[in-house]
Amino acid sequence: MWTALSGTPGTGKTTVGRILSEQGHHVLELSDFIKEHRLEGRRDRKRRTREVDVDMLDKALASQIRDENVILVGHLAHLLSADLVIVLRCRPSLLRERLLARGYSDEKARENMEAEGCDVILVEAVETGLTVLEIDTTSSTPEQVAEAFNEILAGEREKYAVGNIDWSEEVLGWF
Repeated sequence: MWTALSGTPGTGKTTVGRILSEQGHHVLELSDFIKEHRLEGRRDRKRRTREVDVDMLDKALASQIRDENVILVGHLAHLLSADLVIVLRCRPSLLRERLLARGYSDEKARENMEAEGCDVILVEAVETGLTVLEIDTTSSTPEQVAEAFNEILAGEREKYAVGNIDWSEEVLGWF
C-alpha cells in the first residue's frame, strides 16, 4: 500500500516522516527522490521553486519502489498513485510563523498561509477520488502526529475524516 503524507510546506511532513521511519516504516522523501532521479524541471525564479512533472514522478516511483508498503512524503504526494492520502494541516497563522522561522520570505510564507487557509492541498487530494484523511498538527507534537498516522493505518477513519478541520474563522479575520 502506498500512503501519501502530504500538506502545505511547514505542516510537519518531513519531521513526522522521520519519526515514522525510526518506527520501522518504509518512508520515501519525495524531494530526495526527485533530486536523485533528476526529475526537477525548469526553475520558477519568481517563486524560487522547480517544476516537477507529476506523471513522470509517478512512473519513476512505480519502476523503483519494490516494497508494497511505503509512505510517500511531500507536498505533491497527494497527486500520486497512492492508496490512501493523509494531509497534515496547521492553523495558517502558526504556519506563517513556522515558515518565517525557516527563512521563507514574507511573500512566500503568506502564499503558503493562504493556500492552507483555503484548503488547497486538501481540495486537490479530495478531487483525486482517493481516500483522504486529515490530521491537525497545530497543537500536537510530531510524536503525537505520528501516533495519529499509525492510528489511521490501523483502521481509524472517523476521527480524521475530511471536514473536521476548519480555518474559516481565522481566514475571515484577514478581511
